[in-house]
Amino acid sequence: MSDDRPAARADGDEPPARVTGASDGSTEPPTAPDSVERLQPAPGQSATLIDPESPPRHPDPDSEGSVTLVGTAHVSHESVAEVRETVDRERPDVVAVELDETRYRQLQGETPDDIEPGDVISGKTVYQFLAYWMLSYVQARLGDRFDIEPGADMMAAIESARTGGSAVALVDRDIQTTVQRLWGGMRLREKLSILAALLVEMSGPWNAGITIGYAVGFTGAIVTAAVSGQVFLPAAPSVSVPLVGGLVGTLVSALDWLLVATVIALAIGLPTGAVLARSTSEMDTEEIDIEELTDADVVTAMIEEFRRFSPGGAAALIDERDAYIAQRLIALRDAGYNVVAVVGAGHRAGIERYLEQPAELPPPDSLVGETSSGRLGPLVYKGLGYAFMLGFLAFFLLLAIAGVQGEFLLRVFVAWVVVNGVVAATLALVAGAHWTSAGVGGAVAWLTSINPLLAPGWFAGYVELRHTRVNVSDISRLNEMLNDQETPLLTLVRRMRDEVPLFRLILVVGMTNIGSFIASVLFATVILPWLAADIGGLSALGEEMVAGARESARLIWEAIT
Repeated sequence: MSDDRPAARADGDEPPARVTGASDGSTEPPTAPDSVERLQPAPGQSATLIDPESPPRHPDPDSEGSVTLVGTAHVSHESVAEVRETVDRERPDVVAVELDETRYRQLQGETPDDIEPGDVISGKTVYQFLAYWMLSYVQARLGDRFDIEPGADMMAAIESARTGGSAVALVDRDIQTTVQRLWGGMRLREKLSILAALLVEMSGPWNAGITIGYAVGFTGAIVTAAVSGQVFLPAAPSVSVPLVGGLVGTLVSALDWLLVATVIALAIGLPTGAVLARSTSEMDTEEIDIEELTDADVVTAMIEEFRRFSPGGAAALIDERDAYIAQRLIALRDAGYNVVAVVGAGHRAGIERYLEQPAELPPPDSLVGETSSGRLGPLVYKGLGYAFMLGFLAFFLLLAIAGVQGEFLLRVFVAWVVVNGVVAATLALVAGAHWTSAGVGGAVAWLTSINPLLAPGWFAGYVELRHTRVNVSDISRLNEMLNDQETPLLTLVRRMRDEVPLFRLILVVGMTNIGSFIASVLFATVILPWLAADIGGLSALGEEMVAGARESARLIWEAIT
């Protein structure tokens, strides 16, 4: 930044003197430059928008441009007043706001586009849902607590720009990109901590503790069943009728599995709930002075605390956005525009540093796009997926080479298809899926079970979107229901399933995948041992596979010699 260019305003300092575009004494509000007016506005638009990435040159070739920063708390009445006062005093060419197009449209009362069916298969819905959920839920809770509409500071900036004849620049990064990079930059422990905090906020500490306990308990019960069999209940009594005997054995195994899961859930969930309840009570006793959130020392302390908790998360949520916003402000300034930039107080110091030292800005390409956990992680994931699929195929191939009867192999394969299909489709229907969606999820469940790179829920969700219109704005209705502290949890979940299409979609996808997973465990621990009884049990089945491997090796050796 050249020495004769005004510096960005620090908190408590007087605003910088304008190099150009100062008031000429007229009492009429200024109008935006001609080059700005020609860009937009479209009919029905509340303000003229200017592209901050590549803005046109200011019509006055001698205009040097300047940036005045206003750091706000997004839920503060005083911040709203400061924004209006600053815009009215500075009378800038452009008012830059810490918004992307998605959040701008939301503040304008527009509804986002419907979800495309193809996005379910590609996985884009996950980040879209997470982004809107985080934005909407935080807005609703903060608005209730401080009795102000979140984003009022940005709306005040846009309204002041419109009445004063200034253009508006949306200078923040797309929220979906930010959420994806935030999630990708966090360690597993940090992700679990945030999910636990959100769960406590929605359902209370004790419900959150029991939920966490059962999540661990179900996993532990599966491992226990696979390693040591039944723990609490004795083996099912022998029944001469094969089908009845198999059903009785399955029921006893399922009950034992549920008992193991419950014991683990209570052992983990109750202490966890107690810890969460204590932490929540301590947080509730602390009063928050919202006006302190614009104080530089308080903001710095909060940011450093978050940075200690999650260095990668802080980089994506704060540092990268500081640079992204600063790049656009510098582009507007270099094009000759006098800019008032309204940003959160947490971004002010970082943006000021880049405005004063533009050479320190990172490459633009490094601030966008999806992050990756590295090359090794995806390769390992895909390798395990293909290895699992090859192992499944080898299971049938080795048995066939060993001379096991084709009738037995057919029964095993049919049982695999039927068990996966029935369980996955049933849970999809419980989640509220249309019968065709559940049918498709069940039909492909057997195939996706042997290839972890696919999921039956994706296919069920794809079909479900053909029967209902799902929009991410449905999350507002979901947040209203989550604020209901009186309704029992199961009743609340049923209401969300029936009344919020987006929640039902996520539930259908998740329950179909869970059904396929449960079916795979059920097949390996219950169905396969029952079927293997016809050839002498699992030990005999293993011996047949070893014999098949030896026979395969012998045939291969003979072929090459």
